[in-house]
Amino acid sequence: MNAPLRGPRFGSYKPDEVAWLLTDLSHVVLEAPAEEREEAIQSGQAHYAESLPVEYQPSDEYQALFHAALDATAHRIAHDVGVVAEQILRHRGDDAVLVSLARAGTPIGILIRRWIQQRYGQTLPHYSVSIVRGRGLDNAAMRYIATQHRPADVMFVDGWTGKGAITRELIAALNRLRETTGLSFPPDLAVLADPGGCVRFYGSRDDYLIPSACLNSTVSGLVSRTVLNDALIGPDDFHGAKYYAHLAADDVSALFLDAVTAQFAAVDVTVDHDRPEDRSPTWAGWRTVERISAEYGIGDVNLVKPGVGETTRVLLRRVPWRVLMRADAVAGLGHVRLLAEQRGVPIDVVDHLPYSCIGLIRPHAG
Repeated sequence: MNAPLRGPRFGSYKPDEVAWLLTDLSHVVLEAPAEEREEAIQSGQAHYAESLPVEYQPSDEYQALFHAALDATAHRIAHDVGVVAEQILRHRGDDAVLVSLARAGTPIGILIRRWIQQRYGQTLPHYSVSIVRGRGLDNAAMRYIATQHRPADVMFVDGWTGKGAITRELIAALNRLRETTGLSFPPDLAVLADPGGCVRFYGSRDDYLIPSACLNSTVSGLVSRTVLNDALIGPDDFHGAKYYAHLAADDVSALFLDAVTAQFAAVDVTVDHDRPEDRSPTWAGWRTVERISAEYGIGDVNLVKPGVGETTRVLLRRVPWRVLMRADAVAGLGHVRLLAEQRGVPIDVVDHLPYSCIGLIRPHAG
């Protein structure tokens, strides 16, 4: 069976902070220009997970916005980490196993693990696995986890929700895994922010900027997004990813983690008083996306990316068409406005939007 990858051989996180259940594809050229990837994806010639976007190289101005955002939000993120960590302990107990969805979930999983370690002296296992929209969860990775832990102890972790596509993908994938292998993992996903209203375990349902969404690998342990390409990954292999060691000089992964961790003591008391009773999923975000897709004549909900995190991803990695921005959120979305300006993407300021912003991908004309 495959063995986990750990830093510093793979990724810049400390070896005890996360075990990457991935295949190292660092030696393979997988990057393609955004326009080329977008046409192949929308025309059905290729799946988005078969290649990688070219890593965005942030300007000095953009990096300054990241640092400003981190300064402004570290306290809030620490609070929400604490809130969701306490939920995990209440529902999974001392034997909880954190399984982050690579890669946006990985730094959040590390922060949750740090909170529990710092507050209770418990050291939880933490893995990072791949999930691919339309292809499902990495079954090889889940089989590995099942050899090490009780499936019932697992809690999946991600950074945030958009419309809920990954939440749905996770539930469907775990149902298939149970039917085909008999392995039964709880289909629970814990996130910092759940503006889509599609999970029970969350720190907040506000759509606010989580600075780790501003950058790519340089805030995620220098690891690429995951790859599932049949030419490189066999049926018994973990999904793949690359380690961008050459970007080490720009790596702020540890800086992000340490800035939030430094705020844990300051939010200790407020976390204990933040226990909203009704955490039932509403799926309000999915309904909003369907409405926006119809209003703008897009015809494909996968091209509508709601929330500040998903909008940022569209501007960094896809071919954006336009950005919708709620009027009262404009002032706090400097990095989105800068990216839109750099890529020549128009911004429509609108009212009555449940998200702070929504990114629309340009529909393929062919």
